[in-house]
Amino acid sequence: MPSEQVPLRNRTSSLASIVGENAFYPWEKIAPPQQESILQAIASQTPPSCIVYPETTEQLPQVIREANSNKWRVLPCGSGSKLSWGGLVKGVDVIVSTQRLNQLIDHAVGDLTVTAEAGMKFSELQGILAKANQFLAIDPVTPSATLGGIVATADTGSLRQRYGSVRDQLLGITFVRADGQVAKAGGRVVKNVAGYDLMKLFTGSYGTLGVISQVTFRVYPIPEISATVVLTGKAEDVRQAVAILRNSALTPTQADLISNQLVSELGLGMGMGLIVRFQSIAESVKEQSNRLAEVGQNLGLQKAIYAGADEADLWERLRESIYFAGDESTIICKIGVLPTAAVEVLTRAQKGLIHMGSGLGMLRFEVEKELVEMRSLCENHRGFLSVLTAPVGVKQRLDVWGYTGNAGEMMRRIKLQFDEKGILSPGRFVDGI
Repeated sequence: MPSEQVPLRNRTSSLASIVGENAFYPWEKIAPPQQESILQAIASQTPPSCIVYPETTEQLPQVIREANSNKWRVLPCGSGSKLSWGGLVKGVDVIVSTQRLNQLIDHAVGDLTVTAEAGMKFSELQGILAKANQFLAIDPVTPSATLGGIVATADTGSLRQRYGSVRDQLLGITFVRADGQVAKAGGRVVKNVAGYDLMKLFTGSYGTLGVISQVTFRVYPIPEISATVVLTGKAEDVRQAVAILRNSALTPTQADLISNQLVSELGLGMGMGLIVRFQSIAESVKEQSNRLAEVGQNLGLQKAIYAGADEADLWERLRESIYFAGDESTIICKIGVLPTAAVEVLTRAQKGLIHMGSGLGMLRFEVEKELVEMRSLCENHRGFLSVLTAPVGVKQRLDVWGYTGNAGEMMRRIKLQFDEKGILSPGRFVDGI
């Protein structure tokens, strides 16, 4: 029988000789919950033939090289926690997970840098860093996310208020090109200006340019103490509190505006909310918290200060209210608007938050029509709305990314340079890239 007529699952079994039988799973041997998660990420009703788990940095390029030579379409992932984010992939032959590439490479405590394989979980790295009283200043959707997945989806969270985004903290990257060649960019030092900045290019590329195998981040000392101020009340009063905070000398590490419904669900009071976290030495945190609480009181806002376990629980409940505990129809979107428009946008949203400093945020919908109306509102404020997770039918009907800029041709040329055969996550990125 000619090789073209041999079933794909039989041909991809050659990957088992690279990774070993214990790291090669045909579709029928994948657990049903994982199968369902995968099907939510692809446009085709035909499932991939297998998922493979390279266990060494030598196996990963061999797997990609084999896929490239056979023109197999590859969907890279880590733990799979954000596999369904972005556009539907136009058919997948092989899923390649970096989850077993999870070793710590180097932790330069004095230089405040850490290098690890892409499959290491965020929570595991934080545990390692904590032993040296350091932490990675990123607040991803779930602590079980892998480092490579966090970079690939630019999953920063509200810590960007103080520390910047993922791309601001990424110092070096190693990745496997679509042809199986290994490439590196950046380094393990904080100051590195040589060469083309591939770190920024790969951050938020959703696995369309290469498979990330190793990352280097800058890290920070763990603050001595933390406290969170919550102000709730009328939208206009909250707007004034935000303006005062922006123009003050206060230095929050996190500052989010949250919608009326979210305030109510979290039991924080009534109206719109402003949730602000201060982390520093004890005297500074106390002084800054009291000053912001006083601002709120003068504006007639309800105020509360959280610390210790109550504070940690508050931020965890906020994360869960946005991302989890939904049904199959739940739609989660990433938005960006001018920071000055954040309050107006949230008054029209049922459930959502917007980071005060950047104007980026997350909205949650249960009805598709609400999404369409909110996208129009965001665009009217020189912003955007992109769908992260939604039922497959919704993603098939809508432009997931909603991109209206003029860089489409440039992005397609970059994709062609990195992935000439178009095998990596085809269709997942903007404009079907």
